Amino acid sequence: MERIRINKHVSYSRIVHGFWRLNEWGYSNQQLNDFLHEIVDRGITTMDHADIYGNYTCESLFGDALALTPNLREKLEIVTKCGIILPNENKPKNTGHRYDQSYEHIIESVDQSLLNLKTDYIDTLLIHRPSPLMDPDEMTRAVMHLVDQGKIKAFGVSNFKCNQYELLNESLKKEMSHISVNQVEVSPYQLENIEDCTLNRMLQHDVKVMAWSPLAGGKIFDANDEKSRRILEVIQPLASKYNVSVSTVVYSWLLKLPSNVMPIVGSSKIDRVDEAVKATKLQLTDQEWFDIYVASRGEDIL
Repeated sequence: MERIRINKHVSYSRIVHGFWRLNEWGYSNQQLNDFLHEIVDRGITTMDHADIYGNYTCESLFGDALALTPNLREKLEIVTKCGIILPNENKPKNTGHRYDQSYEHIIESVDQSLLNLKTDYIDTLLIHRPSPLMDPDEMTRAVMHLVDQGKIKAFGVSNFKCNQYELLNESLKKEMSHISVNQVEVSPYQLENIEDCTLNRMLQHDVKVMAWSPLAGGKIFDANDEKSRRILEVIQPLASKYNVSVSTVVYSWLLKLPSNVMPIVGSSKIDRVDEAVKATKLQLTDQEWFDIYVASRGEDIL
């Protein structure tokens, strides 16, 4: 599988696997370990996490499974996110829902993630969402501390628009190379980050893009949704033409974007993972790509 260079220390598999709902999979440690080996065998080595996933449980579930075969860690790139505070029973000190991107919180979150994931380093740390209260200089100080200690190899953001990215990047550039990654929502159903030039700006600044919810959380298959029906009317004949699933066509549509978009697959089913892997071998024509794009827009391009 093609790999995408993030910085001089880290590269990602073109398809990323996400563990947002790992706590709902019902896997034993051994079953999850077996699953990890299966997806690595397919070339998927980049694993996406966040401290808050599964009410702060998913990192630990992953770490427990990984610990069964510790040498597997050497084949993986682990991405995790921090910066959101959620009140729940697993974090009794969290008294409200807010963002916290202070130096202290970032350092504390990474140290906890390292313990949860049972690893000595995180390949890429992302700030989960931009905050109106974010202090770019303080965040840069935290990042530099973590880099100096060898706890992270790359740094990025998630759900950042261009102005938010630029604010933090200007501070970060003074101390190290630019932000490496921006994880945003992109799919044939959700065009916002294409239409508002976020993807173009990331390409301009050599920031790699991870796409969360590439299947629009399943909404793209909703026959009761007018927009989904328009998209499916175009994609289903293409799926038949190429003898692949609708999902494979969707992933291929994303892979055609010049930003080297890396879709995040979140399924516990290996056949669903295979649908994404097949997309790396499918080349849609420009016309097919635009037919899907126009269907999503609901109006023709000029």
